[in-house]
Amino acid sequence: MHYRQLKNILFIDIETVPQEESYDALGEEARKLWDRKAQTLLPRLTDKYTGERDLYERAGIYAEFGRIICISAGYVTNENGAWEARIKSFSGHDEKALLEEFTHILKEEFGFKSLCAHNGKEFDFPYLCRRLMINRLPIPRILNLAGLKPWEVPHYDTMEMWKFGDYKSFVSLDLLAHVFGIPTPKEDIDGSMVREVYYVQNDLERIAGYCSKDVYTLMRIFFRMQNIAWDEEQNPVSYV
Repeated sequence: MHYRQLKNILFIDIETVPQEESYDALGEEARKLWDRKAQTLLPRLTDKYTGERDLYERAGIYAEFGRIICISAGYVTNENGAWEARIKSFSGHDEKALLEEFTHILKEEFGFKSLCAHNGKEFDFPYLCRRLMINRLPIPRILNLAGLKPWEVPHYDTMEMWKFGDYKSFVSLDLLAHVFGIPTPKEDIDGSMVREVYYVQNDLERIAGYCSKDVYTLMRIFFRMQNIAWDEEQNPVSYV
């Protein structure tokens, strides 16, 4: 893959939280539905969680019980002969407005033909589609896989690329960054802390900063997998 081909790829990462700050804030029907969901999860998590109320802190990873508060997107550009990475974060408390703003850049006139995320095929891409549908928003063509054959799907997933067909294990973004000698993005917070930072600390800006750094790490991992040299001095990153 050459730098020119990278211009067609949009690298993304999403951050999600439970729909409500706490289990007690749920309405009666939502609580019953969560309890039913939690009962299927608890047998595998009894070492960490004692019941449905306790487990609710994980609700953000399920699109039916969570919502998106931040999407960071990165791409490469070439101006005056110099390649650089650019990253933009979309964040806010109004999920529908956030999704509308983000999906605007997925329109065909912007030229992105592929998406890339870490564990994107299992999490980011389907989560986005589900929340778009819940918010009564159209699913952009680049996300809509209906009727596509496997080789027609325009998605890259660095976790899947690393597995080489081995589906037995999960590898985190920061572990891949470590093995490739790329600085870890987890210097401030990690995904397990997003709910607390959002609801308790009320610091959405901090979450957006963390998410954008994840995207830059994702980009560098993808470049490394494609044997594309990326020097931070010659190929800088800008946050727009």
